[in-house]
Amino acid sequence: MTTNSSDWLGWHAPYEDATSPLSRRLAIVQQQLRRALPTALEAPLQVISICAGQGHDLLGVLGDYPYANMVHARLVELDVQNVEAAQKRAAALGLKTVEIALGDAALLSAYEGAVPADIVLACGVFGNISDGDIFHTVDLLPQLCAADATVIWTRSRREPDITPVIRQYLADHGFAEADFIAPDNVLFSVGVNRFIGAPQLLQSNQHMFTFTTRER
Repeated sequence: MTTNSSDWLGWHAPYEDATSPLSRRLAIVQQQLRRALPTALEAPLQVISICAGQGHDLLGVLGDYPYANMVHARLVELDVQNVEAAQKRAAALGLKTVEIALGDAALLSAYEGAVPADIVLACGVFGNISDGDIFHTVDLLPQLCAADATVIWTRSRREPDITPVIRQYLADHGFAEADFIAPDNVLFSVGVNRFIGAPQLLQSNQHMFTFTTRER
């Protein structure tokens, strides 16, 4: 996985525009994340975010979540400037149980000590990897998920639209669809799935995908 810091830092600029598709997608992801978080917590909850960027989705929700100090999260991101931005925001919000990790999110070793997770965020991932890598990543997700985990993912419906294939593959591999949001006037979509399969032990030598720079 390779990246250019200035490119990926600038990629986040549309978040400043509330009318941009990226901001609208973020709002939906955050809405689904709020639904996935328990209304009350008696034990710690584990969250991981794959290719977390600046962590807008999770940090934007935990900022006003009453049990944020019981949410243990690891956000994995390779771009140094994005990691620094996420760390600064997490610190400003007082989120001491949120770890912003600099590393290759494609490596399962990046999640050692943070899985199995109750919530897995894969936002902005499936649009930047090959179709084959999408399915390979789904194959490996049981190593990241706790029983009954929620997985939130995104993908453009730009032609050729393979979201129907992704949805079916998830369903066929132990991830029951809880929701799929595809607004009519934009191309993005947000999927939410519940893991109904059996969690698997983490094999840290596994590699999920190769990240590219082409958003789909």
